[in-house]
Amino acid sequence: MKNILLFGLSFAVTLLGPIHSVIETTKSDVKKTFLVVYRPGPGWLQDQPLSAQPLKEHGRYMLSLFKKGSMKLAGGFADNSGGAMLLEVVDESEARAIVAEDPAVKKGIFLYEIHPWKLVAWEKYLHK
Repeated sequence: MKNILLFGLSFAVTLLGPIHSVIETTKSDVKKTFLVVYRPGPGWLQDQPLSAQPLKEHGRYMLSLFKKGSMKLAGGFADNSGGAMLLEVVDESEARAIVAEDPAVKKGIFLYEIHPWKLVAWEKYLHK
């Protein structure tokens, strides 16, 4: 009887271990969307278009965020007034930490605003 009980307990632990792991992973993997709007800061070269701004390090940083999966979309505004980035991260503190490490923000080329963004899944309304 003791062996059957130990076997049952061992089987339950073996079965529930992966399930618990999936539940924990799912909880921590819930991402929130943030829109970051960049505007010219004190380090912005006056009377110069976006393409003339010293943004090489900023571009490398954006690419690293894209590779990590944190940044989904980004680009400059066609009117040279700044740019925007779409982040998918765990929470606002992570979004703020990412933007604070941006070389263009550190150098004052950009000031920024962060907005939590509730995107609408418009596809679900197409067939109603």
